[in-house]
Order: sequence, then structure tokens, then C-alpha cells
Amino acid sequence: MTINQILLRYWGYSSFRPLQEEIIQSVLDGRDTLALLPTGGGKSITFQVPAMAMEGICLVVTPLISLMQDQVENLKKKGIPAAAIHSGMYPAEIETVLNNCRYGDIKLLYLSPERLTNATLRDALKRMKVNLIAVDESHCVSQWGYDFRPPYLRIAEIREVLPAAPILALTATATPDVISDIQDKLHFRAPCVFRKSFERTNITYFVFKEEDKRRRILNIIKKVKGAGIIYVRNRRQTREIAEYLTRQGIPAIGYHAGMDPKEREKNQKAWMKETRQVIVATNAFGMGIDKPNVRFVIHLDLPDSIEAYFQEAGRAGRDEKPAFAVLLYEQADILEARKNLASSYPELQKIRDIYQALCNYLKIPYGNGKDYFAEFDLGDFSESYNFAPVIAFNALKFLEKEGFLLLSEAVHTPSRIFIKTDKESLYRFQVENVFFDPFIKTLLRSYSGIFSDFSPIREEEVAKRTGLTTDKVIEMLMKLSKLQVIDYIPRTDNPRIVFTENRVESKDLHISPEYYKDRLDSAQQRIEAMIRYAESTHKCRSQLLLAYFGESTTRRCGKCDVCIQRNKIELTDLEFNSILKEIKPLLNTKPCSLEELVSVTTTVSEDKVIRAVQWLLDNEKIEMNRERLYFWKNI
Repeated sequence: MTINQILLRYWGYSSFRPLQEEIIQSVLDGRDTLALLPTGGGKSITFQVPAMAMEGICLVVTPLISLMQDQVENLKKKGIPAAAIHSGMYPAEIETVLNNCRYGDIKLLYLSPERLTNATLRDALKRMKVNLIAVDESHCVSQWGYDFRPPYLRIAEIREVLPAAPILALTATATPDVISDIQDKLHFRAPCVFRKSFERTNITYFVFKEEDKRRRILNIIKKVKGAGIIYVRNRRQTREIAEYLTRQGIPAIGYHAGMDPKEREKNQKAWMKETRQVIVATNAFGMGIDKPNVRFVIHLDLPDSIEAYFQEAGRAGRDEKPAFAVLLYEQADILEARKNLASSYPELQKIRDIYQALCNYLKIPYGNGKDYFAEFDLGDFSESYNFAPVIAFNALKFLEKEGFLLLSEAVHTPSRIFIKTDKESLYRFQVENVFFDPFIKTLLRSYSGIFSDFSPIREEEVAKRTGLTTDKVIEMLMKLSKLQVIDYIPRTDNPRIVFTENRVESKDLHISPEYYKDRLDSAQQRIEAMIRYAESTHKCRSQLLLAYFGESTTRRCGKCDVCIQRNKIELTDLEFNSILKEIKPLLNTKPCSLEELVSVTTTVSEDKVIRAVQWLLDNEKIEMNRERLYFWKNI
């Protein structure tokens, strides 16, 4: 099949979005390729289609387990065989997946980056026909990226095992430095970048300095209508804001990582189906959410970076119809953002102390622990060792970014079963063990594929079909597992911690003070860029965002809060820029009177010059002294 036939058959689309076809063709031609597509720009298609067009299997490296699971399930629903391997899977599950990749018909294998260091996996990859290595969220490979993850640096080592497979690196947010660094760190054989402008002309950006945020969001929702997302910084606010909106007649619901996974899934579905208009969430919400008709995204707090803000705001208007991205802040938010940054980087000795305590808490001996995983209760751990939970959490997240461990959110993982024997041996077992025969027959009728893969099951569903209680079903599954007839992995809803390296002495944790300082300085630069965006009143919001990502030749959007104020002076861009070109060099050298400024601008009328000067004064680009002399503010 051609790539267009594949697109139509599996996705139902008759044509590709801009750049998708060019990116796919580049990959099919065997070129290492970096694709920069904005949030909602259809990145997944660019590796899933060529995976189906070529013989063999595509490796997809992605850091988010929940997103990985969602994509695998969605592909299976389309009839595309896919599988995933991530930290926290049992060895038997991993072995089954690898066997299916080698001997079965799996077309896409999703991997978390830390799995790439596993010797068993590397050995298995040598025996597979890998046609492509897709690296999602590829900005994570760059130390200049806003979400740098050291395990991503190991991706390039896979190239030694799979020298023929091209790499497709994908990201929705990357500055020029990061674009260059991605290609370098992934050992591109030649530079090759496809970049769609990050400009979203259908999204209008607004920033309001606002003390009464609740009143403001109420007004926005009443004017805009449609589904929306409100991002807040902490879990308590998700509940409070959702309850407030509901009392005001706007059906709203909360979402955060600490919720029971079933409740989280229920709330997400309610919003997706629009039985609830608004979802109030922490930044745990959004990755992999495919809802095209989001009409507004409101931030009630300052995000940690322009990259994070742009990605979250970009969840509005994916249907390319008008949408709004609104940031509300007050002075206290700026102080809070800087304070949160400081607490996000505990002192190095504190990080080492928490690492030592964690190893003791989990009873991991020195020189052991790699690939060990366990359910983890942060509250109990913090209380046991008298750590402030926020400091313990941030220390663990720092250790995660340095590649020592993984701290997963609570993700609902259903129970899974896999029949370990062949059909003939199972039949003999049923004849010899009549007690289990009806139960096994029910499993075989209810779940297809359990001879070849671990299949999700619901104990409650089995109980209804067998007439047993749920507890009795679990007991039967446990007995069959002990008899080596099946592998049974009970469901879990709890967060997990996974060690990606063996335990070392805390003093041997390789975090140099210089490197720690670089990371902190980089984070500070990103939060200050976010603060500058919020406080800016003189440049189009869209232009500010695009300039951050290296796009400097864009035009004013004409719709944002800054542009609306500019429009009031009734000057075209050409006229305003002409005035600016004349007066700015003059004001940068000496203070001038209004008469002098009018006299030097010969191409525009006096009235328009005065209006432009007044706008620059109102927006604090110029200042005026008592003698009514004007000077540029930055000197």
C-alpha cells in the first residue's frame, strides 16, 4: 500500500496535514529527520504511517507511560499491532512482548528511554528488523531543553546496534539552540529539519494582571462558550475552582495526579463527552488528549516556562476554529513562581540524604536495585524520615531527571493474564483438573489472545460470567498462577518508583556542583522569560511567543490584548514602524521634546506621531521628565 492508502485505511483521512507527507518521505528515504510540529500538529502520524509502509518494526521512544499505553490501545483498535515496554513491567511481560516482536507481527514497539540501557532488550533488538527509531518529545535529549532527561542521551547508543535504521526526532517546542543540540546528541548523519511555523493564527492570546481571578474567568467562560481547560498550580485549587464554577451554573470538574485513577478517568471522560464544560486541572492533564473543539485555555498561575505555556495553551483550537488562551496573574504570582523554583532545587546534600533514605526505606542493598520497582507512598516515606513532602518530591524528581530512578504518577493498570502452556498442555490440565475446567473455559471464551500476549481482564466481569464472587475469582487466578498454568498480574492504581541504576553510596551520586548550577540557572532563565511575557505590554503576544522559538519575521496578530491597545491609536503597522524607526535611534542618544520628535518624522502626519508617542509612554517604552523631554526607557 502507498502511504496515502495507509492513511485512508487506518486513519480515515484522504490527505495529509502540512509537512506530514514530506517528513514521512524523508524517513522512507532513510534520512535522519527532525520534525517540529506544534501541539495538535499530528506528530504521531509521521512515524506510524511509515512504520506500516515498511517491512519490520518501528521503535518509539517516549517518556510518558500513560501516553504510551493510550497510543498502543488506540493503534490496536485501528487494527495495527502495537506493544509497549516500560519500567514497572514484570519480566514475564517483557519477555512475552519481545518474543511477539521477534516472531509475531508487531509493527510499533513503544519504549520508555531508561529501558534502552537494559542488556536483554539490546540483545533482543539485534534480532529484530527495525525499520525506524522514532524519538517523541525529543527536546528531552538536550540539556538546553526545558525537560532534559539524561536517559535520552542513551538513545544514540542504540544506533550502534541498529545502524541501518533512520531516526525521526519529534517535538512541539524547541528553541534554535535545542534544534541544533537534538541533531548533535542523536548523532544525525546529516542535518535535516522540517519545521512548521509555531504560529497558531486561530488562537488569540490575552494576559491580564488580575486580583479577582474568579470574576474574570466567569466573564471569559460566559463570553466564549464551549469547552475549556483551566490550569492551576495545586490540587486544592482544582477542587475549589471546579466547585465555584458549578455553583455559578457552569458544569465543571477537577483533575490532578493525586486523584484515584478511576475518578480521574471518569472526570476526563465527562469533559471529553461535554457533560462537563470545563475541566480544572494541574499540568498533569493534557498529554495525549485529542479534543479538537477546546475553545479556551486559561492559566490561573504562571507556568514554569514559555515552552510549557505554549504547549498547554496550544490545546485550544485544534479544529482551527477561533479559540482563546488567557493568562491571569498578579504580583504575588511572580513572587510565588520564583519561590517555587527555589524549592524545586533542594541543596545537593539534601538530595543525597533523601536518596540514602529512599534506598533504606525500600531495603535496597548497595550494588543492587537496577530495574527494581515497588508501589510508593510519598507521604509515608516523608513522615518516616521527617522530610517536608515538597522537598522530598522535588529531590526525587531531580534524581529522576538525572537518570537514577523513575517516579510514576498513579496510573490505573488493569489486571493481566497470560496462558503459559500451549493449547494441548492446557487441555490435558483441564481433563486432569476438572475443578478448574469451567473457569478456564470462561477465560478462553472471554479473552482472545491470552496464549500470545498478556491480556487485560476485569475480575468483576469474570465473576458475573462464572457466578463466583470477585474474591473467589482472584483466588482461582492466584491458584492457576502458582500451578504455572497462567501468569496473573493483579491491577494496581498506586504510584510506583523504579530504580534505573544500582544503588550507590550517596556520596557517589554523580551530580557535580557545576552541573547542578547550570540546571538551576537554565530553569531560572526560563521562568524569567515567562515573567517577561506576562509583564510585557508593548509587543504582540503571538510575536513574543514566536520570537522565543526563533521566528522573528512574523506580523502582529491584531487581536491580542497588546494589539487591541495598539489598534486604538489607528496606525497601520507600516506607519507605526516608520515612526519608531525615526524616533528610537534619536531617543537612545539624548532626551528630546515632542516638537523634536514630530520634526524628525517626515513621512507621517504630526497627529499620528503624537498618538504613537503617547502609546509608547502609556506602555512604558519611553519616559518623560519634568521638562517634558522624552527618553527611551532602557538607557
